[in-house]
Amino acid sequence: MRRSGVTNGSRLHIELRDKNSPWARRLRDLLALMVSDLGGAENCSEAEKSLARRASMLTLQLELIEQKWAQDGGEASAKSLVLYQRVANSLRRILESIGLKRRARDIAPSLDQYLRQRQEENGANEE
Repeated sequence: MRRSGVTNGSRLHIELRDKNSPWARRLRDLLALMVSDLGGAENCSEAEKSLARRASMLTLQLELIEQKWAQDGGEASAKSLVLYQRVANSLRRILESIGLKRRARDIAPSLDQYLRQRQEENGANEE
């Protein structure tokens, strides 16, 4: 069964004109970091992945607003502050939905892997 590039993880959920722009790279980085915090793609539900994509985009948009303020000498209009606050609150709600805590992935070897590794080590020591 063929799956879309978004489903199989080979592309972002949006088409980008320039896939190597700083904006696109940051979006990919944010998404990868958020999915990693959820324990990796293999441990995320599709709903969690969807929320992680939205949270990544909102985070990027907040960073772009902050960058614009910095370029304007730190000045922010009342309108841009309201927009920033609304986006930040939406991001907070999404992050609360998927959990604000980082989930640890189990990286310990299985019992079979551990025993096999011990046997290999013992075999190497006997030679």
